[in-house]
Amino acid sequence: MNYSSVLEYLYGLQKHGIKLGLETMRLLLDRVGNPQDSLQVFHVGGTNGKGSTASMAAAVLHCSGRRVGLYTSPHLVDFRERIRVNGLMITEERVEALLARLRAVLTDDLHPTFFEMTTALAFLHFAESAVDVAVLEVGLGGRFDATNVVKQPLACAITTIGMDHQEYLGNTEEAIAFEKGGIIKAGVPVVVGRMRPEAEQVLSHIAQDRTAPLWRLGREFSLERDRSGRLVYRGATHVVEGVECGLVGRHQWDNAACALALLETAGQRGITIDEGAALEGVRTVSWEGRLETIDEEPHVVLDGAHNPAAAEVLARYLADYAVQHPASRIILVWGMMRDKDHRGFITPLLPVISEIVLTQAALSRSALVHELRAALDKWSGPVREAILPTDALTLARSRAMSQDLICIAGSLMLLGDIKASVRGCGLSPIRG
Repeated sequence: MNYSSVLEYLYGLQKHGIKLGLETMRLLLDRVGNPQDSLQVFHVGGTNGKGSTASMAAAVLHCSGRRVGLYTSPHLVDFRERIRVNGLMITEERVEALLARLRAVLTDDLHPTFFEMTTALAFLHFAESAVDVAVLEVGLGGRFDATNVVKQPLACAITTIGMDHQEYLGNTEEAIAFEKGGIIKAGVPVVVGRMRPEAEQVLSHIAQDRTAPLWRLGREFSLERDRSGRLVYRGATHVVEGVECGLVGRHQWDNAACALALLETAGQRGITIDEGAALEGVRTVSWEGRLETIDEEPHVVLDGAHNPAAAEVLARYLADYAVQHPASRIILVWGMMRDKDHRGFITPLLPVISEIVLTQAALSRSALVHELRAALDKWSGPVREAILPTDALTLARSRAMSQDLICIAGSLMLLGDIKASVRGCGLSPIRG
């Protein structure tokens, strides 16, 4: 199969939908030699921030001289973004070869989903690339996520708990915390980020039951400004002064703290990180689609926020931006998936934006513009529509002055459409 045929095949696996459970994944991996068992793994879950935390941890490990695999989802433009070694995407040829091996072990009783097949592909690539460490981002939930076949990670992190994917994870933050806490393993340190006390208590109980050392943001570790204005990381055994976060937004300090704590917890297992590598990795990390600037005059940023908790974080950033740039208007280009909480997402953003342009990503599960408009019944500001995301950006630019800010948010799929247009390239068809 050539690469385009591989993508068509993987796209076809989406007919199996999302199946939470580990039996299929274990059987598939067993038939290809259980490559995951040869890996040293950092496992990162959470509602928001897990991708940023994973990317920062991988960047620090790379700066420390290690060979690092990074597995994340979804991708924005190119499927190969999901699987990287030392920052380099897996090649098309490797995808072709590894998928052929995986397909060769399938039988009538084994029907992996798209995510299960992709995760197995990542495990094979990392094992055969002889990575020193693999950083894995949980896809959905934790307890039954395909990545959770890893038996004994070096450490795990759960960055935040918020309302998202309720149809799979439950309708309360406590229920969601229980599902995400499923990645906690016996005796393995767990890093817990900023969240409400009720969710943190659920994770604390799981950690206690599994005798897993618990590291909580604001207690066992922190990242805050000192009196001189410098960021200082303080952990149980390490202090790192002069931290500079390469990702924009105050919320990324929490993610950087979780990344550094995650690495610090593994010190007793031989994963030691010197201060220079920690500083360089956090400063130089690149993670697309997270308050990512793609143009100036007007300033255009992309942000992957797509649930109410992430919208609150984005609203705080935009409010700070408005204070720092009082002459600026903020225009929101907004598109979401149909199954997301449209009203819960847009409500915290309304007080800080000036104008909205509604649009929809080129996917069948995208919310139509009239469905988004229904969530704006309490908004009296101007609302415009452009079905195609590129047209929406063009419309927003036509409405903006050079000093204004255009923020494109609501869906990583929407961001992928915009980024592909800016790059002048095509999209991999699978972005779920």
